[in-house]
Amino acid sequence: MSDIKISIIMPVYKVEEYVGKAIESILAQTFTEFEFLIVDDGTPDRSGEICDQYAKKDQRIQVIHKENGGAPSARNTAIDIAQGKYVYFLDSDDWAEPQMLADMYELAEKHQAQLVVCGFYIDTYCGQNHLSEKICVDDRVFTDAKNFREEAYRYFDRNMLYTPWNKLYRMDVIRQYGLYFPKTLWDDFPFNLSYLDHVESVVFSTNAYYHFIRARAESETAAYRADMYEKREEEQGWMEELFRSWGVTNAATQEMVARRYIERMVGCIANVTSSKCTLSGKEQRAEIRKMLHNPRVDKALALAKPRSGYMKVMLLPIRWKNVTLAWMESSVITFVKEHNGKLFARMKAGR
Repeated sequence: MSDIKISIIMPVYKVEEYVGKAIESILAQTFTEFEFLIVDDGTPDRSGEICDQYAKKDQRIQVIHKENGGAPSARNTAIDIAQGKYVYFLDSDDWAEPQMLADMYELAEKHQAQLVVCGFYIDTYCGQNHLSEKICVDDRVFTDAKNFREEAYRYFDRNMLYTPWNKLYRMDVIRQYGLYFPKTLWDDFPFNLSYLDHVESVVFSTNAYYHFIRARAESETAAYRADMYEKREEEQGWMEELFRSWGVTNAATQEMVARRYIERMVGCIANVTSSKCTLSGKEQRAEIRKMLHNPRVDKALALAKPRSGYMKVMLLPIRWKNVTLAWMESSVITFVKEHNGKLFARMKAGR
C-alpha cells in the first residue's frame, strides 16, 4: 500500500445484487498498485456489509460508512482521502474488464496525459435478452488545449466526455483547482466540464473495457424525473458556456450542441408521458406545450442536422409545435422503454 498509483472510488447505495461483481472486476485487474475506496452512502440494504466482507480479504479495499448524502457526497468524501497519482471512478452496478487499469495507466504515463478516455459498452438486459453496444472513437493524442478544444465536439458527439467511468483523471489537477462533484442530479457531467476546462493533454483509446449496465428500473438513468426538463436546460447552458469561454465557435461545434439539445428534448417530452409521472393528461400537455415554445427549440432546429431518417421523423412534432402529436409519439416511446428494453436500446442506438 506504500506505492499507490491509482485511487479507485466507488459510491454504494442499494446495489446488493450488483456490487459484488463490480468489486470482483477490480480485484481481477492485471494492474495491482491501487487503493479501492468504497463509500457506503447510508445504504439501507446489505450492500455495505458485502463491501466489508471483501475488505477483510484484501487490504487495498477501504470501506467508508457515512450517512446518506447522494453519489456526489460519497465521491467527494473519497477524493479528500485518496492517495493515488490518478483517480478512477467506478459505479457500483457496473463492471470493468481486467486489462482496463493497466492500459489506461500505461497511456497516461507514456503521454504524460492529464486525462485518458477509453471506449465502453452499454449492456441492456431485458429478461434473458441481452444487447451490447460498443461506444468508441479512434486512438488520438492531444498535447495542447487549443487543438483538443477545437475537436472536443467530436467526442461529446460520441458520448465519450459525459461520464466519469471511462476515464482516468490526474489527482493533481483535481486538487489544484479544487474540483468536486456538485450536489445535483447527474453530477458527473458538470464535474467533467470543470475538469476539461483545466486540461491540455488528453488521450483517447479506441479500446473498450467498461460495461455500463442498463437493467435496474430504480437506477438514476431509468427513473422518471419531475425536474428533467429543467436539468436539461441547465446542462445546455453549461455546454454553450464551455465552448463560448473556450472561444470555439466553428459551425461543426454549434451543430453538435444544437443537435444534442433537440435530441434530449425528445427525451424530456417522453419523460412527461412516463407511467410513473404524477401529472394529469391536461398537465402533461401543458408541460409539453411549454417545452415546444421554448425559444431555444427554434434556434436548435435551425442548426441541427439529424443523422438518421428516424430522428428526422421524431423531430416533426417538435418542429410543428404540435402538442398532441408530441404527446402521442412520446407515449409510444415510453411504452417501448418500459416494456421492451432491448428494442428501446436499438431505437436509441439508431438515432
